[in-house]
Amino acid sequence: MKKSALLFIVSILSGFLYSQVLTDPFQSYDLSMDCGAGKIFGTLLIPNTKPPFPVALLISGSGPTDRDGNQPNMKNNSLRYLAENLARQGIATLRYDKRLIGQSKTGQRESDIRFEDYINDAKQWISRLKQDARFSKVIVIGHSEGSLIGMIAANDAKADMFISIAGVSKPADRVILEQAKGLPTHLHQEMITILDSLRKGKMVSHVNPNLTALFRPSVQPYMISWMKYDPSKEIQQLRIPILIIQGTADIQVGVDHARQLAASAPRAELKIIENMNHVLKIVEGDRNKNVATYMNPNLPISDELVKAITDFVKNNE
Repeated sequence: MKKSALLFIVSILSGFLYSQVLTDPFQSYDLSMDCGAGKIFGTLLIPNTKPPFPVALLISGSGPTDRDGNQPNMKNNSLRYLAENLARQGIATLRYDKRLIGQSKTGQRESDIRFEDYINDAKQWISRLKQDARFSKVIVIGHSEGSLIGMIAANDAKADMFISIAGVSKPADRVILEQAKGLPTHLHQEMITILDSLRKGKMVSHVNPNLTALFRPSVQPYMISWMKYDPSKEIQQLRIPILIIQGTADIQVGVDHARQLAASAPRAELKIIENMNHVLKIVEGDRNKNVATYMNPNLPISDELVKAITDFVKNNE
Protein backbone atom coordinates (compact mmCIF):
# COMPACT_ATOMS: atom_id res chain seq x y z
CA MET A 1 0.00 0.00 0.00
CA LYS A 2 1.25 3.44 -0.90
CA LYS A 3 2.22 5.74 1.95
CA SER A 4 -0.31 8.38 0.84
CA ALA A 5 -3.13 5.83 0.87
CA LEU A 6 -2.10 4.60 4.33
CA LEU A 7 -2.05 8.14 5.68
CA PHE A 8 -5.49 8.72 4.19
CA ILE A 9 -6.90 5.66 5.99
CA VAL A 10 -5.25 6.63 9.26
CA SER A 11 -6.68 10.14 9.01
CA ILE A 12 -10.17 8.76 8.44
CA LEU A 13 -9.87 6.39 11.42
CA SER A 14 -8.48 9.15 13.61
CA GLY A 15 -11.34 11.43 12.67
CA PHE A 16 -13.84 8.65 13.42
CA LEU A 17 -12.34 7.99 16.84
CA TYR A 18 -12.27 11.70 17.63
CA SER A 19 -15.93 12.08 16.66
CA GLN A 20 -16.80 9.09 18.88
CA VAL A 21 -15.17 10.81 21.86
CA LEU A 22 -17.08 14.02 21.16
CA THR A 23 -20.42 12.21 20.85
CA ASP A 24 -19.95 10.03 23.94
CA PRO A 25 -22.92 10.86 26.21
CA PHE A 26 -20.83 11.50 29.33
CA GLN A 27 -17.32 11.96 30.67
CA SER A 28 -15.90 10.04 33.63
CA TYR A 29 -13.67 11.51 36.34
CA ASP A 30 -12.03 9.96 39.40
CA LEU A 31 -12.61 11.86 42.64
CA SER A 32 -11.39 11.48 46.21
CA MET A 33 -12.38 13.01 49.51
CA ASP A 34 -10.61 13.12 52.87
CA CYS A 35 -12.97 11.62 55.44
CA GLY A 36 -10.69 12.31 58.39
CA ALA A 37 -9.39 8.75 58.60
CA GLY A 38 -7.99 8.68 55.07
CA LYS A 39 -9.32 9.09 51.55
CA ILE A 40 -12.45 7.61 50.04
CA PHE A 41 -12.74 7.39 46.28
CA GLY A 42 -15.54 7.85 43.79
CA THR A 43 -16.46 8.19 40.12
CA LEU A 44 -18.18 11.27 38.72
CA LEU A 45 -20.03 11.03 35.40
CA ILE A 46 -20.75 14.33 33.65
CA PRO A 47 -23.24 14.47 30.74
CA ASN A 48 -21.99 16.02 27.49
CA THR A 49 -24.66 18.69 27.72
CA LYS A 50 -24.51 22.31 28.72
CA PRO A 51 -24.52 22.83 32.51
CA PRO A 52 -26.10 23.31 34.91
CA PHE A 53 -27.67 19.87 35.24
CA PRO A 54 -28.84 17.82 38.21
CA VAL A 55 -26.45 15.43 39.95
CA ALA A 56 -27.29 12.24 41.84
CA LEU A 57 -25.19 10.85 44.70
CA LEU A 58 -25.47 7.05 44.69
CA ILE A 59 -24.98 5.28 48.04
CA SER A 60 -24.44 1.52 47.98
CA GLY A 61 -25.90 -1.10 50.30
CA SER A 62 -24.52 -3.19 53.15
CA GLY A 63 -21.54 -5.51 53.25
CA PRO A 64 -18.50 -5.06 51.01
CA THR A 65 -20.60 -3.55 48.20
CA ASP A 66 -18.51 -1.17 46.12
CA ARG A 67 -19.46 1.87 44.02
CA ASP A 68 -20.48 -0.36 41.10
CA GLY A 69 -22.82 -2.51 43.19
CA ASN A 70 -20.35 -5.41 43.27
CA GLN A 71 -18.82 -7.54 46.00
CA PRO A 72 -15.58 -9.58 45.77
CA ASN A 73 -17.37 -12.74 44.62
CA MET A 74 -20.52 -11.15 43.24
CA LYS A 75 -20.23 -8.91 40.19
CA ASN A 76 -23.43 -7.54 38.66
CA ASN A 77 -22.54 -3.86 37.91
CA SER A 78 -25.98 -2.72 39.11
CA LEU A 79 -24.97 0.71 40.43
CA ARG A 80 -22.51 1.31 37.62
CA TYR A 81 -25.26 0.71 35.07
CA LEU A 82 -27.63 2.95 37.01
CA ALA A 83 -25.06 5.75 37.08
CA GLU A 84 -24.30 5.43 33.38
CA ASN A 85 -27.95 5.27 32.35
CA LEU A 86 -28.80 8.38 34.36
CA ALA A 87 -25.83 10.22 32.84
CA ARG A 88 -27.20 9.35 29.40
CA GLN A 89 -30.44 11.04 30.47
CA GLY A 90 -28.65 14.27 31.37
CA ILE A 91 -28.27 13.56 35.11
CA ALA A 92 -24.71 13.65 36.43
CA THR A 93 -23.86 10.94 38.95
CA LEU A 94 -21.33 10.41 41.72
CA ARG A 95 -20.89 6.97 43.20
CA TYR A 96 -18.21 6.02 45.71
CA ASP A 97 -16.62 3.23 47.71
CA LYS A 98 -17.50 3.50 51.38
CA ARG A 99 -14.80 3.21 54.03
CA LEU A 100 -12.76 -0.05 53.90
CA ILE A 101 -14.52 -1.05 50.67
CA GLY A 102 -13.08 -1.18 47.16
CA GLN A 103 -10.47 1.52 46.65
CA SER A 104 -11.32 3.33 49.91
CA LYS A 105 -8.76 1.59 52.14
CA THR A 106 -8.68 4.05 55.03
CA GLY A 107 -6.40 3.59 58.02
CA GLN A 108 -9.28 2.37 60.16
CA ARG A 109 -10.01 -1.13 61.37
CA GLU A 110 -13.43 -2.68 60.90
CA SER A 111 -14.04 -2.31 64.63
CA ASP A 112 -13.55 1.48 64.30
CA ILE A 113 -16.36 2.02 61.82
CA ARG A 114 -19.72 3.39 62.96
CA PHE A 115 -22.94 3.99 61.05
CA GLU A 116 -22.50 7.72 61.68
CA ASP A 117 -19.23 7.61 59.70
CA TYR A 118 -21.17 6.61 56.60
CA ILE A 119 -23.73 9.35 57.23
CA ASN A 120 -21.01 11.98 57.66
CA ASP A 121 -19.22 10.87 54.49
CA ALA A 122 -22.44 11.15 52.47
CA LYS A 123 -23.07 14.61 53.97
CA GLN A 124 -19.59 15.70 52.94
CA TRP A 125 -20.14 14.49 49.36
CA ILE A 126 -23.50 16.33 49.24
CA SER A 127 -21.90 19.57 50.45
CA ARG A 128 -19.18 19.24 47.84
CA LEU A 129 -21.71 18.74 45.06
CA LYS A 130 -23.84 21.66 46.25
CA GLN A 131 -20.82 23.96 45.95
CA ASP A 132 -20.21 22.98 42.30
CA ALA A 133 -21.79 25.52 39.92
CA ARG A 134 -22.26 22.85 37.26
CA PHE A 135 -25.04 21.23 39.27
CA SER A 136 -28.56 22.65 39.52
CA LYS A 137 -29.92 20.15 42.05
CA VAL A 138 -28.42 17.46 44.28
CA ILE A 139 -30.37 14.21 44.50
CA VAL A 140 -29.49 11.47 46.97
CA ILE A 141 -30.17 7.90 45.81
CA GLY A 142 -29.69 5.24 48.48
CA HIS A 143 -29.84 1.53 47.69
CA SER A 144 -30.68 -0.99 50.45
CA GLU A 145 -28.70 0.08 53.56
CA GLY A 146 -27.72 3.17 51.58
CA SER A 147 -31.37 4.25 51.75
CA LEU A 148 -31.17 4.89 55.51
CA ILE A 149 -27.74 6.52 55.21
CA GLY A 150 -29.05 8.67 52.38
CA MET A 151 -32.26 9.86 54.00
CA ILE A 152 -30.41 11.06 57.12
CA ALA A 153 -27.60 12.68 55.13
CA ALA A 154 -30.05 14.28 52.69
CA ASN A 155 -31.90 15.90 55.58
CA ASP A 156 -28.79 17.09 57.44
CA ALA A 157 -26.96 18.38 54.36
CA LYS A 158 -30.08 19.84 52.73
CA ALA A 159 -30.14 17.89 49.49
CA ASP A 160 -32.88 18.76 46.99
CA MET A 161 -34.45 15.32 46.48
CA PHE A 162 -34.25 11.83 47.95
CA ILE A 163 -34.77 8.47 46.28
CA SER A 164 -34.91 5.15 48.14
CA ILE A 165 -34.33 1.93 46.20
CA ALA A 166 -34.94 -1.36 48.06
CA GLY A 167 -34.79 0.46 51.38
CA VAL A 168 -36.09 -1.17 54.56
CA SER A 169 -38.68 0.43 56.83
CA LYS A 170 -37.56 -1.10 60.14
CA PRO A 171 -34.47 -0.94 62.37
CA ALA A 172 -31.62 -3.26 61.37
CA ASP A 173 -32.14 -5.82 64.13
CA ARG A 174 -35.75 -6.44 63.12
CA VAL A 175 -34.80 -6.78 59.46
CA ILE A 176 -32.02 -9.25 60.28
CA LEU A 177 -34.48 -11.43 62.21
CA GLU A 178 -36.97 -11.28 59.34
CA GLN A 179 -34.35 -12.41 56.85
CA ALA A 180 -33.21 -15.23 59.17
CA LYS A 181 -36.59 -16.94 59.49
CA GLY A 182 -35.37 -19.94 57.53
CA LEU A 183 -32.56 -20.75 59.95
CA PRO A 184 -32.76 -23.74 62.32
CA THR A 185 -34.64 -22.88 65.50
CA HIS A 186 -31.57 -22.94 67.77
CA LEU A 187 -29.64 -20.54 65.54
CA HIS A 188 -32.60 -18.21 65.23
CA GLN A 189 -32.94 -18.15 69.01
CA GLU A 190 -29.22 -17.40 69.38
CA MET A 191 -29.64 -14.49 66.97
CA ILE A 192 -32.46 -13.10 69.08
CA THR A 193 -30.25 -13.28 72.19
CA ILE A 194 -27.31 -11.59 70.43
CA LEU A 195 -29.48 -8.82 68.97
CA ASP A 196 -31.11 -8.19 72.35
CA SER A 197 -27.64 -7.62 73.80
CA LEU A 198 -26.47 -5.38 70.95
CA ARG A 199 -29.66 -3.34 71.17
CA LYS A 200 -28.67 -2.54 74.76
CA GLY A 201 -25.21 -1.51 73.60
CA LYS A 202 -23.50 -4.61 74.97
CA MET A 203 -21.14 -6.66 72.80
CA VAL A 204 -21.27 -10.46 72.77
CA SER A 205 -17.98 -12.29 73.30
CA HIS A 206 -19.06 -15.84 72.44
CA VAL A 207 -20.79 -16.32 69.09
CA ASN A 208 -21.81 -19.58 67.45
CA PRO A 209 -19.33 -20.30 64.59
CA ASN A 210 -22.30 -20.50 62.23
CA LEU A 211 -23.15 -16.88 63.03
CA THR A 212 -19.69 -15.31 63.14
CA ALA A 213 -19.90 -13.95 59.58
CA LEU A 214 -22.73 -11.71 60.74
CA PHE A 215 -21.83 -11.16 64.39
CA ARG A 216 -18.03 -11.26 64.49
CA PRO A 217 -16.70 -9.07 67.33
CA SER A 218 -15.13 -6.53 64.95
CA VAL A 219 -18.50 -5.67 63.36
CA GLN A 220 -20.59 -5.56 66.53
CA PRO A 221 -19.80 -1.90 67.34
CA TYR A 222 -21.06 -0.94 63.89
CA MET A 223 -24.24 -2.94 64.36
CA ILE A 224 -24.90 -1.28 67.72
CA SER A 225 -24.63 2.14 66.07
CA TRP A 226 -26.76 1.05 63.08
CA MET A 227 -29.63 -0.39 65.11
CA LYS A 228 -30.37 2.97 66.73
CA TYR A 229 -32.02 4.29 63.58
CA ASP A 230 -35.58 3.60 62.45
CA PRO A 231 -36.05 4.37 58.72
CA SER A 232 -39.80 4.95 59.10
CA LYS A 233 -39.06 7.71 61.60
CA GLU A 234 -36.05 9.18 59.80
CA ILE A 235 -37.92 9.59 56.52
CA GLN A 236 -40.52 11.71 58.32
CA GLN A 237 -37.86 14.39 58.84
CA LEU A 238 -37.49 15.05 55.11
CA ARG A 239 -39.17 18.12 53.64
CA ILE A 240 -38.03 17.53 50.07
CA PRO A 241 -39.47 15.51 47.17
CA ILE A 242 -39.18 11.77 47.88
CA LEU A 243 -39.41 8.78 45.56
CA ILE A 244 -39.58 5.24 46.98
CA ILE A 245 -38.84 2.40 44.55
CA GLN A 246 -39.19 -1.33 45.15
CA GLY A 247 -39.10 -4.39 42.93
CA THR A 248 -41.55 -7.26 43.31
CA ALA A 249 -38.84 -9.89 42.71
CA ASP A 250 -36.58 -8.67 45.55
CA ILE A 251 -35.79 -11.69 47.74
CA GLN A 252 -34.04 -9.54 50.38
CA VAL A 253 -36.46 -6.65 50.88
CA GLY A 254 -40.20 -7.08 50.45
CA VAL A 255 -42.65 -4.63 48.93
CA ASP A 256 -44.19 -4.15 52.38
CA HIS A 257 -41.09 -2.16 53.40
CA ALA A 258 -41.62 0.32 50.56
CA ARG A 259 -45.28 0.67 51.41
CA GLN A 260 -44.44 1.34 55.06
CA LEU A 261 -41.88 3.99 54.12
CA ALA A 262 -44.45 5.62 51.86
CA ALA A 263 -47.05 5.54 54.64
CA SER A 264 -44.56 7.29 56.93
CA ALA A 265 -43.97 10.01 54.33
CA PRO A 266 -47.39 10.71 52.77
CA ARG A 267 -45.98 13.24 50.30
CA ALA A 268 -43.61 10.62 48.85
CA GLU A 269 -44.15 9.00 45.46
CA LEU A 270 -44.18 5.18 45.47
CA LYS A 271 -43.07 3.15 42.44
CA ILE A 272 -43.39 -0.64 42.44
CA ILE A 273 -41.52 -2.28 39.55
CA GLU A 274 -42.77 -5.67 38.47
CA ASN A 275 -40.12 -8.43 38.46
CA MET A 276 -37.21 -6.18 39.48
CA ASN A 277 -34.94 -7.82 42.04
CA HIS A 278 -32.51 -6.48 44.65
CA VAL A 279 -29.71 -5.88 42.16
CA LEU A 280 -32.07 -3.92 39.90
CA LYS A 281 -32.37 -6.63 37.23
CA ILE A 282 -35.61 -7.93 35.73
CA VAL A 283 -35.99 -11.62 36.48
CA GLU A 284 -38.75 -14.16 36.02
CA GLY A 285 -38.52 -17.60 37.53
CA ASP A 286 -37.49 -19.29 40.74
CA ARG A 287 -35.06 -18.22 43.46
CA ASN A 288 -32.09 -19.85 41.71
CA LYS A 289 -32.64 -17.75 38.59
CA ASN A 290 -32.99 -14.69 40.77
CA VAL A 291 -29.73 -15.35 42.64
CA ALA A 292 -27.92 -16.04 39.35
CA THR A 293 -28.47 -12.42 38.29
CA TYR A 294 -26.35 -11.27 41.26
CA MET A 295 -23.36 -12.69 39.40
CA ASN A 296 -24.22 -11.63 35.88
CA PRO A 297 -22.41 -8.38 35.03
CA ASN A 298 -23.73 -8.38 31.47
CA LEU A 299 -27.43 -8.31 32.32
CA PRO A 300 -28.80 -4.75 32.07
CA ILE A 301 -30.78 -3.11 34.84
CA SER A 302 -34.48 -2.29 34.64
CA ASP A 303 -35.41 0.33 32.02
CA GLU A 304 -38.46 1.19 34.10
CA LEU A 305 -36.20 2.03 37.04
CA VAL A 306 -34.16 4.48 34.97
CA LYS A 307 -37.31 6.09 33.57
CA ALA A 308 -38.91 6.43 37.01
CA ILE A 309 -35.87 8.20 38.41
CA THR A 310 -35.40 10.39 35.35
CA ASP A 311 -39.04 11.49 35.32
CA PHE A 312 -39.01 12.19 39.06
CA VAL A 313 -35.86 14.33 38.85
CA LYS A 314 -37.00 16.30 35.83
CA ASN A 315 -40.48 16.87 37.28
CA ASN A 316 -38.93 18.34 40.43
CA GLU A 317 -36.22 20.53 38.87
